[in-house]
Amino acid sequence: MTSKRSVLVTGATGQQGGAVARALLARGHHVKGLTRKPDSEGARQLASAGAEVVAGDLGDAGSVVSAAEGVDTLFLMGNSYEAGLEEETRLGILAADAAKAAGVGHLIYSSVADADKKTGIPHFESKYLVEQYIEQLGIPYSISAPVAFMENAVAPWSIGALNQGIHAFAMPPKRVLQLVALADIGAFVAALAERRERVFGKRLDFAGDELSGEEQAAILSGAIGHPIHYQEIPIAVARQQSEDAALMFEWFDRVGYDVDIATLHREFPEVRWHGFADWARAFDWSVLTTKAPER
Repeated sequence: MTSKRSVLVTGATGQQGGAVARALLARGHHVKGLTRKPDSEGARQLASAGAEVVAGDLGDAGSVVSAAEGVDTLFLMGNSYEAGLEEETRLGILAADAAKAAGVGHLIYSSVADADKKTGIPHFESKYLVEQYIEQLGIPYSISAPVAFMENAVAPWSIGALNQGIHAFAMPPKRVLQLVALADIGAFVAALAERRERVFGKRLDFAGDELSGEEQAAILSGAIGHPIHYQEIPIAVARQQSEDAALMFEWFDRVGYDVDIATLHREFPEVRWHGFADWARAFDWSVLTTKAPER
């Protein structure tokens, strides 16, 4: 194992930040978890797992500089859905400046795969603006760029349909999409922290699996124990909910992620990558509230 790192993790009580914190802790690194709500249940769980919970807000550069004292790595992520696109960019830039002011030796920024390819997807573009700022900041950095999450299958906007035996997504049933498990995002970031100088200045897109909506539904059927049917959501319906999401779904169908998965997995064997079937078998399906629908 490489030398022990001390890492400040932003968004540490959320899905992605939490996965990063857990992966780092599992590999023996010291984790500071930055949160606006240090008394929350998520913060208590993080502390119980062995992290040092520190209060801070990306909008308060001084709190980030203070939290970054004594760490050698900072994992930075934003949330466009919570903050809004312009605010996500603004907060990312503020936090990057704070990392430089604190003398952090390695900034790992969480973006999204293909954000550097002029996708026209608003929440890809907002992250790429932060990437561009970081690149010219003059500090050691790496860009962690995951594809779509496997956990989207059980996200709040998906679970209702899944309870009715439907895996719904705004893409044609046979169109493949690259996916990655949250656990693998955490493990990948941990690998970047450990590799350090070897990944300075690199932008790394990564994925765990690639399969169609129909294939995902078949795997979910086996894991859950009753039939799950794929249903394509019309793009017009998706657009009624979110123009940003509709543009993303159209890009998925027209272009899509293009990670060389086989090569990536050979280059990062320490991640122990999950395929979608691995993820589905390991998931706790007690979150579903209904049994197999009658048809």
